[in-house]
Amino acid sequence: MGQTVVEKIIAHNIGRDSVKAGEIVTVQVDRVMMDDIMIPFIVDKFKEMGFRKVWDPDKAVLIYDHFLPASQVDDTRHFRIGDAFAREQGLTRVHRTDGICHQLMTEAGHVKPGNVVFGTDSHTTTYGCVGAFSTGIGYTEMAAILGTGTLWVKVPETIHINIEGTLPKGVMSKDIILRIIGDLRADGATYCALEFTGSTVENMSVASRMTMSNMAIEAGAKCALFTPDEKTAEYCQIQLDDFQKNLKGDPDASYIRTLEYKAEDFVPVMACPSQVDKIRDVSELEGTAIDQVFIGSCTNGRLEDIQAAAAVLKGKKVAPFVKLIVTPASRKVYEDALACGAFRTLAEAGAIITHPGCGLCCGRAGGILSDGERVVATNNRNFLGRMGTSKVEIYLASPATAAACAAAGKIVAAI
Repeated sequence: MGQTVVEKIIAHNIGRDSVKAGEIVTVQVDRVMMDDIMIPFIVDKFKEMGFRKVWDPDKAVLIYDHFLPASQVDDTRHFRIGDAFAREQGLTRVHRTDGICHQLMTEAGHVKPGNVVFGTDSHTTTYGCVGAFSTGIGYTEMAAILGTGTLWVKVPETIHINIEGTLPKGVMSKDIILRIIGDLRADGATYCALEFTGSTVENMSVASRMTMSNMAIEAGAKCALFTPDEKTAEYCQIQLDDFQKNLKGDPDASYIRTLEYKAEDFVPVMACPSQVDKIRDVSELEGTAIDQVFIGSCTNGRLEDIQAAAAVLKGKKVAPFVKLIVTPASRKVYEDALACGAFRTLAEAGAIITHPGCGLCCGRAGGILSDGERVVATNNRNFLGRMGTSKVEIYLASPATAAACAAAGKIVAAI
């Protein structure tokens, strides 16, 4: 019997020829990611478990992104505890002002194809964009990994998603993953791996793949995997070895479900308040008045996202009484957007451009909204209270659609 991508990664990690979905195995962890929200709880558990030394300080990454810069007094406690732990343990990979954790883990070279990676944030599934098995865990599990370098996992079953063809103008990978989540529903991929294939996927940039692997968790997926290719190698600045080149599903691999899509059938869509799987075509929502637009987050804060928004807004102005907030995913993205002129275009249109971080997406700072307000956003969740009060309406969309809405002052398609 052939193997799926996730089965190949896990089997290779534990030194076996093959594994089967449903098996419980203990993996050797290649890298972990700790964010500023969880670090105090991780440290407490680490000490409570009796550990004194991190198993490999070079494999632990600490990233400050949710609370930076601090918007509440208690936020600084997380920084103090994190810094003290980093000094005590000799952590060599600490990012204090560089950007959002899920952008940095691949951008900064912490994750490579075929790695097994865990992080204290549900959107750790993002690293599947380069062919890594990555998933979110809690602070108790993280403390255990820090002390042992291992964690048990159940080998996930796999859902195969094949997409063929060329996307229509105005459609981005965000529209694809939103449609897939709508079809699977919020619990349709619980503890499964999503494996993406097809000519559409092959033609995508790594950044576009990141958007899709990032949002796989919104259907309950344990991970979401793309086969490494030359784009992956260039992005990761490596030469793919034989194992990495073979990270593709075998013809006789066992899948619990296969979804087939034609790229030409996709249209701009939105996730409507307040469920990520409540998907509607933008054409059905046109004319709905909005108060704010947000372009950014670990889902859509990359250079190509900012450039897509700038292309839509070039020569235009943000509509009266509407606020447009643009947040790059990292310092590098910020610098690249400056260099290519995308930020100048957005600034001339009337955008507010902020430092890299998670603030607005996680409802901490940087543009939160109040009762009765409506926002079109490019992040990954639109739950009640996510970006302000529980009476804020959040519509999730692609950067191109979001930018078009900012100019119109209402929901419209970018086509």
